[in-house]
Amino acid sequence: MSKTPSVKPVEQEPRIGVYVCHCGLNIAQSVDCAKVATEVADADGVVVAKDIVYACSEPGQQQIKQDIVDNGLDRVVIASCSPRLHESTFKKMIDSVGLNPYMLDMANLREQCSWVHMNDRENATAKAETLVNMAISRVRHLEPLTEETLPLTPRTLVIGGGVAGIQAALDLADSGYDVTLVEKNPSIGGVMAQIDKTFPTMDCSI
Repeated sequence: MSKTPSVKPVEQEPRIGVYVCHCGLNIAQSVDCAKVATEVADADGVVVAKDIVYACSEPGQQQIKQDIVDNGLDRVVIASCSPRLHESTFKKMIDSVGLNPYMLDMANLREQCSWVHMNDRENATAKAETLVNMAISRVRHLEPLTEETLPLTPRTLVIGGGVAGIQAALDLADSGYDVTLVEKNPSIGGVMAQIDKTFPTMDCSI
């Protein structure tokens, strides 16, 4: 009896939206943002390519969200500032319209391009095109990810029964944690327990 060959599902071609942010003049003073958007518009999978004055602003985000809905975009590239600054902003933005937040990639045109090539607009623009094309190539291969929440066991291990360890254990216990304090020596107190009196009160150290 012959087996029916399994049919691999046909993967949908990516539908990518690319947005090149001016960041006011932070990027636009050194990079021809409109030219970058025009040059990458013909890249495989790119459905929308625009330059935008402030991608992180409310009007800018609204424009991107509307494009995602109107054009059925399933991936987004934002060429703007450092991801350290606004990656979470853009993830929340695309998530708000039903697109998995991990289907986003960013090209850093501000710190890595505009600010380091302020007096060379032609080459800064060429480099910006390269950075955006790299982001487009990467975003084609992204897959949706789902965050998981793991249960937390409210127990803590504190290693070292010196003054710092004892204080940490007390603070954690006051916060509701079950604390286990481990000390390798026969008694706790650390170096402090070896001192007779402490300055300036000359009180007993323990």
